[in-house]
Amino acid sequence: MVKNYTEVLYDNQIINTERLILRKFKKEDAADLLEYGSDPEVLKYLTWEGKKTIEEAITSIVEYHWSKPSNYAIELKENNKCIGGIDLRIKPTHEKATFGYVLNRLYWGKGYMTEALTAILHLAFDKLELNRVEAGHFGGNEGSGKVMEKSGMLLEGFSPKSEKIKGVFQDLVHYGIIREHWDELKNTKPNKPKGE
Repeated sequence: MVKNYTEVLYDNQIINTERLILRKFKKEDAADLLEYGSDPEVLKYLTWEGKKTIEEAITSIVEYHWSKPSNYAIELKENNKCIGGIDLRIKPTHEKATFGYVLNRLYWGKGYMTEALTAILHLAFDKLELNRVEAGHFGGNEGSGKVMEKSGMLLEGFSPKSEKIKGVFQDLVHYGIIREHWDELKNTKPNKPKGE
């Protein structure tokens, strides 16, 4: 078991994959964050309300993203654009984590989020030495479930009307992966981070 998760996260502030760089958010990402953070289609299945101005985007970067070492901007290498974000939420007592992610709608369906999530699972199991990673998506957002499945996670259950989000009760679909399953999969993953 890793004794200091924060130290490991600071040692892994930049993660390279084939097409992406996962890194800390920069103030210069504010316009890109506003682009996807103000899109109603992107926000449809998220718990946060989104951003309406460039000032709100900057405040989010400075006050929220910078305060969490496990929050990563997703940068597309081909144009250095921030196309989304992904974060790992560690629960040290149980040696497990959950995560959340968001992606600019212009980049949906290209495998970018699967690539980013695979890198985060690599961090969780091979660097942080966690025992389990779990997450879920709301009913209707099956695209998110496909991302989790392509990254190696398994469908574990379904909770009807489990969460009240933006005034509406939402069904929750549960996914998870344990260390043993990851160890079986990781050598065959095409999007394993470079340099590992």
